[in-house]
Amino acid sequence: MPRIPITEPIFPDPALSESAIRERLSYHARRLEVRKSGLVIPDHLAAEGKLEEWQQRIALSRAVRERIARRAARIAARADHRSPLSRLKREERERFEVLRNGVDLVALPSEHRADEIAAALHAEFPWMGPANEAILHAMRRSVQSGEAGLRLPPMLLDGPPGIGKNRWARRLEGLIGVPDLIFEATNENASFGLVGSQRGWGNAVPGRLVNLILTRLVANPVVVVDEVEKAGEARTTQGRVFSLTDALLPLLEPLSARRWTCPYYEVAFDMGWIIWVLTCNDWRRLPEPLLSRCPPIRLESPSRDHLVAFAGREGARRSLSDASIDAVCTAISWAAVQGHRPDLRAVIRMLDRAEGLERRPPLQ
Repeated sequence: MPRIPITEPIFPDPALSESAIRERLSYHARRLEVRKSGLVIPDHLAAEGKLEEWQQRIALSRAVRERIARRAARIAARADHRSPLSRLKREERERFEVLRNGVDLVALPSEHRADEIAAALHAEFPWMGPANEAILHAMRRSVQSGEAGLRLPPMLLDGPPGIGKNRWARRLEGLIGVPDLIFEATNENASFGLVGSQRGWGNAVPGRLVNLILTRLVANPVVVVDEVEKAGEARTTQGRVFSLTDALLPLLEPLSARRWTCPYYEVAFDMGWIIWVLTCNDWRRLPEPLLSRCPPIRLESPSRDHLVAFAGREGARRSLSDASIDAVCTAISWAAVQGHRPDLRAVIRMLDRAEGLERRPPLQ
């Protein structure tokens, strides 16, 4: 698994550390002392390459050592001030140390693996055929491009509630082998929860997106924004608006995402590898700039046969008895006969109920 830098150059050059600068200045000071004193360097030391070892034995006066220490401190402070980390608190700078050697970048080994992932998704979610087809072609293009890792365009899954859009995205994350972040747009206040807020605000915090990178150290996690059309917005007393959809625009645009600046840390991150999956129930409520970046993929509700097959697979995965699985499948079929087709959430609730009944202790 390759490792790539995820931020702009933020760590000072180790050669410009105070100790490294002091060592170099001391070396040159000893060389000057040799020249001034007229010391004769033994020929055998020069011939054996031990000249530097001999010069290290030259003693420097206290005044020279103090002057070297002051100059090294000033040079190191200037170099450190040029780093974006100089604006952060000590504990925040220490947290960024995990990024010094870069982060992992997950890749697919071949187009065959892309086919396997798409096939697994279609086997579990056959009613989401357009999404399965879109992700298949996107994964194959990524492998064919020869890039270091898996890079997928953002996806907007549009369809009725309760058809498994969120569940599909989580299954995609598991098959690829990357961490995920589920952001519930209906529960979060505008854009602050995802991207963070600027310093100076009383409740300023880094967003969950940057925290995910700092915690999991993977450049291309799956980030799901659920029910994005229901996101709220915050408005300041000066009239500034902070909406989730506006905050998403630079993150969904490939060029701007590669140099996206965190409003809290004020450090540029390469967010161009993130795998975005947005879900909604009505794409018409979304702004045109977002739709131009994520054309909606229209999905339909699962049929009765799809729900019955899902109940059988999920019930077997939970090790439910045949009687319980048959009961759930019968309930689905009976509801369809009555003209009420349950959604995937209702089927999962029935499976949960059956599992709870099977596992409860027997009555005495």
